[in-house]
Order: sequence, then C-alpha cells, then structure tokens
Amino acid sequence: MTNLPKFKTIFFHPRYWLTWLGILTLWCIVLLPYNFLYRIGHMLGKISMYFFTKRVNIARKNLNLCMPSMTDKEREIMLKRNFESVGMGIIETSMAWFWPDWRIKKWFTITGYENIKKVHQSDRGILLIGIHFLTLELGARILGLLNPGIGVYRPNNNKLIDWFQTKGRLRSNKKMINRYDLKGMIRALKQKEIIWYAPDHDYGAQNSVFVPFFGVSDTATTAGSYILIKSTHPAVISFIPKRKSHGKGYELIILPDFSNELVIIKNKEIMITKINKFIENAVMKAPEQYMWLHRRFKTRPPGYPSIY
Repeated sequence: MTNLPKFKTIFFHPRYWLTWLGILTLWCIVLLPYNFLYRIGHMLGKISMYFFTKRVNIARKNLNLCMPSMTDKEREIMLKRNFESVGMGIIETSMAWFWPDWRIKKWFTITGYENIKKVHQSDRGILLIGIHFLTLELGARILGLLNPGIGVYRPNNNKLIDWFQTKGRLRSNKKMINRYDLKGMIRALKQKEIIWYAPDHDYGAQNSVFVPFFGVSDTATTAGSYILIKSTHPAVISFIPKRKSHGKGYELIILPDFSNELVIIKNKEIMITKINKFIENAVMKAPEQYMWLHRRFKTRPPGYPSIY
C-alpha cells in the first residue's frame, strides 16, 4: 500500500516545468466560483474536440457499438455532450485534488448512504465497484469524506503528477494500492476495509475473460472482481457521482449491496458478465458522463479483427 510519497527536489528540474505550469493554472482556475468553472469546463470540452480527433473517433466508435438503438444524430449529440463532460472532468479532478472539504460538501447531495451503513453493521469488507465516469475523482473524494477507504490505482508515468494525484486522493482516503497488488486487496478486504476497484476498463488479455459488455461480445474484462469476491465474500456496492444539469452541483448515488447475487455464482465468466451488466445499468443513469474515449474494446481474442 502507498502512503504519500516524498516530495523530491528533482520535481523542480526543467523537465517538469510544463507540468508545474499546468497544475498551477488549474489550481488558480478552481479558486473561481463554481458557475464559472461549469462554463469553463464545457468550453474546454468543446475546444478539445478540434485537437483530440483520435479520441473523438474512439468515443464515436464506442457509442456506435454500445448505443445501437440511437440514431446517428442522437449519437452525435451524445458525443458533443460527452466531450463537454470531458472538459468538466479536467476541472472536477482539480476540484477533487485542491478544494477544501467544506467546498466539496457544499455542492453534493447524497442518496443511498444507508447502504454502506447496513454493511458496517454486518462487519464485512466492501468491494466498491468504481465506474469510470468523468466525475470519478470528485465522487471518490466526497465518498472518502463520508467513509475513508483504500483506492486501487495505476501510478502515473509523470512522477510529479503522480505525487499530486496521490496527495489529492489521500485527502479523504486512507491509502492507495497498486492495481496489480491483488494479495494486498484481499488482505484489506479481510480486515473489513473498503476497497475501491474499477473493473470497467481494458487492462489487456492477461488475467481477463472475454464476456459481453454493452452487447459487444468477447470484451476483455478483468477477472480480479471474481477473485476478490470468491476469496473474501465482501459486500459489493457501487456509486454514481452524477453531475446535475445547469451547474446545480452533484448527486452521489450509492447503490445497494448486490453481493448475494454474485456469491452463489461458481462460473467466472457468468459472474463477470453479471458485473458488466450491472455496470451497464449504472452507466445508463448518466451516459453522457461516462469515459467513452477509452479504448474499451482494444483487446480482442486471438484471430478477431481490431475494432479501432
């Protein structure tokens, strides 16, 4: 597990100057009132579509695959709204890292916290299924203020960003744990901790199973969820940090424990398919706020054509 790493003098090396400029710019921006941040985030998202055309095409392809019932026009509207959300995600990540607790709480309403309280009464660990909404960092911050847990993460390649990222996440959580440290996660769940775990990205073929996701058959999905559930029998809860429209703030929706539906399943593929279906249902509560620009279907079974 990771505590806050030491701040290193190497971070003042010229190679990090652009990173410093970006971080300080964001720190200054998030001092502004939220209604300004809301407008800035949407503007950033709209502008980004002209510069990150590769990501726009990935998101468009994902929407075509996952939203077949929509018309082309509806998907293009969703795509534009999604990139507005991408811009807001940048602002919201900075809010999560730099805002004081009182300001975070001011903009959140919370629904379903009793679902976590029930689990605490049963003295079990919680596998918190994180979903890659673009509001994720902010949602994890407010949830940590309610109930500090342990975050699962991938260290950033940029050591300075990794320092700020870890520092920001530890403002309201206990520790961070590398996503490859499965033994550490099992140990923490057996100690009745909350482990925040996001199984909805493509982590490659190793330790994955190929199951449906949004109707796309043979989607590479980590089998880590199955191992954690079978090893420790935790409660399994998810949350949706939903951004309200028109700059009215956020609603943290904590969903009920659905571990009873999973522990009875012995087959790995069937369990992971059920978890994917659960994630799909959660995504559809705010689909324009999901991270569609991720290459979710990058890893294909041997012999399958590339999607991207």
